Amino acid sequence: MSSEQTTTGPEAEPTPPSEPTPAAEPVTEAAAPEPAPEAVTEAAVVPVPAPAPAAEPAAAPSSGASPWAAPPAPPKDRRALRAALRWTAAVAVFAVVGAGVAYGITVPERTDVPGLSTEGDGRWTFPKLSQPALPAGAPVPQGPDNKDGTHYAQLTGLLLPAPQGAKADDAVKADKDGAVPVDSFLEEYAPEAREKLKTSLEWDGLRQIVGRGWTTPDGTRTHVYLLRFHSSGFVDAFKGCDANAQLNGVSALDLDDVWSKAKGTQMNSTALDFPGAAYFDGTDLSVYQEMKPLTGEEQTKVGCLRTGDVLGMVIQSRKGDVAPVPFHQTVILQSQLLG
Repeated sequence: MSSEQTTTGPEAEPTPPSEPTPAAEPVTEAAAPEPAPEAVTEAAVVPVPAPAPAAEPAAAPSSGASPWAAPPAPPKDRRALRAALRWTAAVAVFAVVGAGVAYGITVPERTDVPGLSTEGDGRWTFPKLSQPALPAGAPVPQGPDNKDGTHYAQLTGLLLPAPQGAKADDAVKADKDGAVPVDSFLEEYAPEAREKLKTSLEWDGLRQIVGRGWTTPDGTRTHVYLLRFHSSGFVDAFKGCDANAQLNGVSALDLDDVWSKAKGTQMNSTALDFPGAAYFDGTDLSVYQEMKPLTGEEQTKVGCLRTGDVLGMVIQSRKGDVAPVPFHQTVILQSQLLG
């Protein structure tokens, strides 16, 4: 009998096959279910800084932008540039103002500068003063390496020039080089005093005399002399320029009262109120005036300047009284040239 059997009779309804059970897939390590994530504590979180947004060019404001929106902040480099420009402008303004002040002091009339004397005080206008050049290697009179204050410059170059508007006075008998003979210089003294002074000059180391004279339109006559000696000790020994000097036509000399008062206030009085009136370093100044009653119609004032090996002598005479301002001005300027 064969393995296959044949069924007879009515056909039975087929029984629906049951759904096949899917075969279990092999469990592998990769397919293993992932464990549930553990709770992460707050302390374990490490903040990661967000990347800075790239700088984008400023877009033109659209018509629909809010009018209350704040404008974008300018870049830092532009702020630094504006600050630098502001400081540069400030420095330029200060420089211009400083230059303007300096120009304002040197250019206008003295009446336009606060603190200076008013117009019409009688001062003279002198040429621009400058000391002559020294020989090569020679020290200045007041230098630390020139203890005796010797003047090595040409003596005529240290002589004060005449002011503007003045005419030469031939009473000062100087040659074309400015040199004055001893006898001509002694004509400034009374006849009875000349012989003694001449002997003194011969024995007291006189080397040279230079001089200049002028007369201004107001009638003031000015004689300026510079006497160079072998050393400062001989300058102090000369007695022809002090209160006892026997000047020609002068009765007696006394200290200049205006000068004495001004000297006690650092030379700031009205009579001495002009630039440079307080600088007398290294110069011994003595100023005298003829006492009243006068011998004649003229008054005489004398300024004596002793600095190193040079004696400067300023003699001014004028009908009536010698004006103090131009006289003191002449003495001071001559002193500055010697210093």
